[in-house]
Amino acid sequence: MSEVQLEGTAEITSPATDKPEGPDGLQMSRQQMQMVIVGHVDHGKSTIVGRLLADTGSLPDGKLEQVKATCERNSKPFEYAFLIDALKDEQAQGITIDSARVFFSTALRDYIIIDAPGHIEFLKNMVTGASRAEVAFLVIDADEGIQDNSRRHGYLLSMLGVGQLAVLVNKMDLVDYDRTVFRRIVRKYKRFLRSIDVDSDAVEFIPVSGMAGDNVVNRSEPMNWYEGPTVVDQLDVFVKEANREQLPFRMPVQGVYKFTRYGDSRRIIAGTIDTGRVAIGDEIVFYPSGKRSTVLGFERFNAPETNEMSAPYATSITLAEQIYVTRGEIAARADEKPPEVSNHLRVNLFWLGKVPMTTGKEYVFKMGTARVPVRIRRIHRLLDASSLQSHRRKEQIERHDVADVEFEFDQDVAFDPVEAIPYSSRFVIVDDYEIRGGGIIRSIGDNDDEWFRENVRLRNFNWERSHIAPELRAERYNQRATLVLLTGVEGGGKREIGNALEERLFADGKLVYNLGIGNLKHGLSADIQEVPVSRDEHIRRLAEVSHIFLDAGIILIVSGAELTQEDLNLIKVPVNPESILTVWVGERITTDIAVTLHISNPKDSQGAVEQIRTVLRKNGIIFSL
Repeated sequence: MSEVQLEGTAEITSPATDKPEGPDGLQMSRQQMQMVIVGHVDHGKSTIVGRLLADTGSLPDGKLEQVKATCERNSKPFEYAFLIDALKDEQAQGITIDSARVFFSTALRDYIIIDAPGHIEFLKNMVTGASRAEVAFLVIDADEGIQDNSRRHGYLLSMLGVGQLAVLVNKMDLVDYDRTVFRRIVRKYKRFLRSIDVDSDAVEFIPVSGMAGDNVVNRSEPMNWYEGPTVVDQLDVFVKEANREQLPFRMPVQGVYKFTRYGDSRRIIAGTIDTGRVAIGDEIVFYPSGKRSTVLGFERFNAPETNEMSAPYATSITLAEQIYVTRGEIAARADEKPPEVSNHLRVNLFWLGKVPMTTGKEYVFKMGTARVPVRIRRIHRLLDASSLQSHRRKEQIERHDVADVEFEFDQDVAFDPVEAIPYSSRFVIVDDYEIRGGGIIRSIGDNDDEWFRENVRLRNFNWERSHIAPELRAERYNQRATLVLLTGVEGGGKREIGNALEERLFADGKLVYNLGIGNLKHGLSADIQEVPVSRDEHIRRLAEVSHIFLDAGIILIVSGAELTQEDLNLIKVPVNPESILTVWVGERITTDIAVTLHISNPKDSQGAVEQIRTVLRKNGIIFSL
């Protein structure tokens, strides 16, 4: 029997993906989202995508009929999966071995669907596909039930930072659309998700049949007991992540060039802008060195001059001051949130090397343009690839294992947590000149506050989340919950600026509250006033109170004298670092804290308020609909 040869099915573009025209006949930009569909081999991922394309009218004219005719000529039963199977090996063997991409549209947005392989031998391909995704569908066969890769892929999605997930219980037609079977799978998989610290209540479970089309685009008559969204409905429910240009400016330094001929003293900093934008006159800071200068211009070859550059383009920058920076540093704008800096990182890691990764051995850590020696300090938790059992305190990571690991470096590394900027949180591990593994950075590594971090993780696991999503509060209040942290020398004008900021934001109609650390000391923390090491405990309690305020959608203003980077790191344990705006009030910064804004003239409180409001608006914290 000859194999089925499908021409032109590697990328199927919907006729509906054409952008709508505006009143002047110009194309209007549409929102675009990347999603991945994963799951155990033969659980029907490609069939669901094929049915989705067919039932939404997203196939080129005659494509469905062409594929059916090809199957008939080759005496092979038609499958919707053939609509996207693009590789000969896949069609011959019946498994997806690469990450095929397909395109289609709804009224809301355009979608790029990455159909990732389910076979364990192609786990690297699956990770590659999932790392590009914003949201994910995980497919489970209702007849076979939860299998090895059902759990493994769920863990990998969590590890890669794909925060929005829906589970499709497929092939419901093979179990006679039995509601009991569906409920049993939901119950078991939710238990697994909780075991890997995923909020199972935030995951939608949808009973479907890719072959019969039930609940893919059209609602299922045999499953009238199900009242939730269809697959296409769920796609439009997912929340689009921020555009790369809207994120803080990040440019890993690729090289530094100096041309001494004709007395040219310029240093030209070259790199590719990962996120954000930068303009002539912007002050930029290089991390982890902390050196700063002002953008003087952009050097471009055979291109018109420009005053601004943005992601994802390569550029070369000349600076007003000729500072010395090196390859691997990350450039950030001084008026935006800076990257984190540490020599201990908490990461999620997957290992693909044939030789196990062991504690104590030195590897090469590559992120962006940085190459830094790294060692495993501790393996906190590991998911065994063969047994899928979770282990703690193991000494090595086997092939295909995924692990929660703490790295230690001999030098500081600049990064962003994956929840903040994924582009500067992904890394690979090199051993013997070959890539053996990779992962994402979660946070700064553990130190003396490990007990606090562990308690926060336990708190988050048991936290009774509000049924009102943060996005809904933001839409209602026209603001994003944020902690505005005012610090500086004692008596330097922080309190006056905090009061003035609260009054102005309140007059603007915002939900805002000004909380002094002194209020906590004489109230909630009155019981520890005489404890010699009470400062950390004061900060910890402030952080927990701030977490509650932010969970309610409020802009919280807090003033504290000469806070340090260690204090800020402690606050970031329970409070999302993306929700913190740090402002130094005073002529000179006297601690090592990384600040978002420096107000050098605290006597002009109204001017300071306007500076803070400008940053709040620019970062999308306060807005109007």
